[in-house]
Amino acid sequence: MKTFDELNAKLSGNEKKCDWSQHPNGGGWIHKLARVDSTAFVGSDAIVWGKVSGEARVSGHAEVSGKAWVYDNARVSGEARVYGHAEVSGEARVYGHAEVSGEARVSGHAEVSGEARVYDNARVYDNARVSGEARVYGHAEVSGEARVSGHAEVSGEARVYSDAWEKSPLFIIGSRNSLCNAKHGYLQIGCRCEKFRWWLGKEALKFAKENNYTPDEIKEYRAYVKLFVAVGK
Repeated sequence: MKTFDELNAKLSGNEKKCDWSQHPNGGGWIHKLARVDSTAFVGSDAIVWGKVSGEARVSGHAEVSGKAWVYDNARVSGEARVYGHAEVSGEARVYGHAEVSGEARVSGHAEVSGEARVYDNARVYDNARVSGEARVYGHAEVSGEARVSGHAEVSGEARVYSDAWEKSPLFIIGSRNSLCNAKHGYLQIGCRCEKFRWWLGKEALKFAKENNYTPDEIKEYRAYVKLFVAVGK
């Protein structure tokens, strides 16, 4: 993430430093197209940027700190916090007591609310919603129309892109690829997502051989598939 000085050095002539001001509560940099309430806090290395036609907004008692960015038409409100090297962009919304931190990214039309936490290198995008006391972390991704709420956790390299999850979707780190209950009735192994039963059939065996799975690995993953069939959603 660039500091303001690094960003300013790359801006075109009509977007130079005169288009920016420092927020009185924290000293962070606010572009003229952005809107930040006086009650909000923007730390000295943070940036709120409306960009070309956007109108980024930080309102209420929200906090943007560290080297975090809020830009485009993104909104951070309530008592939400965005910090570390996190980014909130597009039409995304972060509100309530939610937190986005680390290297996390929230974009598109995604929403993070309630007491939810998105951190590490996690990504939440498209129309996804993370709420309640849910956690998304590691290198996990929540996208599409997925809803993650309650006490659910999406972690590791899990990919969840459909359906509602109030409990954590089943996720296993295998010896070759991770496995995830990406949507109800479906199992994703590596980049391939198919129905549970598909993974027990001949096509799955063909897929394994084409991807150079050893006999021991095929046995290992068949056991995982049976577990997903038994306890997955």
